[in-house]
This record gives sequence, structure tokens and C-alpha cells, in this order.
Amino acid sequence: MAASGAVTVTAAAAALVQYVVLRGDLFRPPRSWPLGAVVAQGCHAAVAAAHAFRQHPDTRAYLDQGGAMRTVVLEAPDEAALTELAETLKRHNIDHEVWTEQPENVATCLALRPYPKDQVHQHLKKFKLLK
Repeated sequence: MAASGAVTVTAAAAALVQYVVLRGDLFRPPRSWPLGAVVAQGCHAAVAAAHAFRQHPDTRAYLDQGGAMRTVVLEAPDEAALTELAETLKRHNIDHEVWTEQPENVATCLALRPYPKDQVHQHLKKFKLLK
């Protein structure tokens, strides 16, 4: 019986995904941030979300996966789109963190805590994979 329960927990954990949404306008002219700086924004947001919601069972299960964690990186066209998404997520009680770069005070990225894809995908489907 315990083996069956372990399989269910493993399958549920495998279905978890952490979404990270970066602003695409940061790495295109006229801003043209270096690639490393943009990647750092995504890392900051993902770690901030995992830390803020570290006690949530989905976050713990996701982090326990180690190298099997699944992260999807999407692109918001600009700060307005990122802000609108953050407001939508807040209205629907979806746990997330917005990363604001300092000292510029510029919202650059947001990340959700790990969720089952089917619980949050409808709020993210208009965003394309980051390229």
C-alpha cells in the first residue's frame, strides 16, 4: 500500500512546474540588457518565489525533485504586460513574486511558486516561450 502512495506522490510532484515570466523588451533595443543580466532577473524571481512559498507542499515536492524540476520561461512584451499579469494572478490568489531590480526600481520578471500546470496555465497561455 505504501508503494502505491509513493507512486502517486511522485507522479503528482512530476506534474509540478514553476513558471517564470521575463520582460522581452529588456534584451532588445533600445534597452539591450546583456543576456546574463536578463537571466539573473529570472533566477532572482524564481528563487524569491521558492523562498517565499517554501512551506507550501507543492514547493517542497518540486524542490525535492532535484534535477527533475520543470521550469517554463515565458516572455512578457513589456512592463505593462508584466504588471497586468501580476494583477491577474493576485485577483485569482495565485502565489507569485515580482522581481524589481534595484536601484532602478524596475519590475523585470515574475515567478510563480511551483503549481500543477492545469491550475495556472489559463492565466499564462497568452505568453510565448522566451526566445
